Amino acid sequence: MRLLLVEDDDHVAAALSAILARHGFTVTHARNGEEALQAVLPTAQGERPSYGVILLDLGLPDQDGYQVCGRIRKLTTTPVIMVTARGDVRSRIHGLNLGADDYVVKPYDPGELLARIHAVSRRHAGTEETAATGTATDGTQLRLGPVTIELPTRRVSVDGESVPLTRKEFDLLALLAQRPGVVFRREQIISEVWRTSWEGTGRTLEVHVASLRSKLRMPALIETVRGVGYRLVAPAA
Repeated sequence: MRLLLVEDDDHVAAALSAILARHGFTVTHARNGEEALQAVLPTAQGERPSYGVILLDLGLPDQDGYQVCGRIRKLTTTPVIMVTARGDVRSRIHGLNLGADDYVVKPYDPGELLARIHAVSRRHAGTEETAATGTATDGTQLRLGPVTIELPTRRVSVDGESVPLTRKEFDLLALLAQRPGVVFRREQIISEVWRTSWEGTGRTLEVHVASLRSKLRMPALIETVRGVGYRLVAPAA
């Protein structure tokens, strides 16, 4: 597996790269945010670099790691693991809300980091398999079995029949549909769809999920992951 390691400390990067190499990983090292963003951009031939996981340090010299994560998430769905000394709960929540798939606090045990890399990679592989069999996208349209989501026009149809949704219902469905099979934490959904904090908004999220299940006449489309959040289960075509 090829990894992108975003770490400004060359000594830390060299030591970690050596450990990863012993476990069969090929590591590309970016020393700052700009190098990281360039590493995930398509080449001049239009080919997009393929990484299994991105390991992202937050203390970068040119820009804040949170900002880099947000920009990376707009460019690729590759799993991002934040690896940082910022261990307070607020920092972790902020990182996960920005789209990080996991968060590891320094100092860490290399074995734990390896396990987390494999875990997020497995989850992402499951998403890619679902996409290959149940979801198609050209960047403007998402298809999940009988459900079609047109992003530019904000239209949703089931078996060709238009389904009227409110603005927030569409935003919620589109968010989940862009990464089917991946569990979105409640806090992350609230942050991205409602642009606010989790406190006092939980009931609103539950109501919108129930409304989507009813309007789409597909109660199993959005699965509740107890104590965590929700994920979209792509139906058969």
